Amino acid sequence: MKQTLRLVATLLITGMFAVAAAQGLPGASVKKEDAAAKDAPKREAGKDNWRERCRKDPQECENKKAEMQKKREECRANPDQCKAERAAKREAHCKDKPQECAEARKKMQETREQCKADPEKCRAEKKAQHEERCKADPKRCEEMKAQFEKRREECKANPEQCKAPAGRKAESK
Repeated sequence: MKQTLRLVATLLITGMFAVAAAQGLPGASVKKEDAAAKDAPKREAGKDNWRERCRKDPQECENKKAEMQKKREECRANPDQCKAERAAKREAHCKDKPQECAEARKKMQETREQCKADPEKCRAEKKAQHEERCKADPKRCEEMKAQFEKRREECKANPEQCKAPAGRKAESK
């Protein structure tokens, strides 16, 4: 469960960097919807490009999935090393693009404050985003559900392996 939470946190942070990058400079006259709409074709083109490569060479996709799974298992075995690697990559990225990181940090802080003030609204927004992603890619959604259930069973079998970080609930229900 701990690794799942870390993965989700990493994905959220990565998404926030993308959101921050899509929003542009503070005070600019471009609306964030316009900026996001402008960047959407690039993101979709990247996804389509990857999907096309997978159609042409399914073995490449399988190799990449296997590589990612191996990395996940290594991180489960040695989470501190993975955490340090991610921190180093983030620091390198922030060194290269400090304004992007500052904007992302500011946006994350604002989001945290808004969610503390109105947690129900945040839950509803996250649920809506999840449902939208599942509509867009139901196969991926089913894969993630299966992975979650598998991990839940692993944690039931060995709770020590899945201890939640301090300040977090072990399971949501």
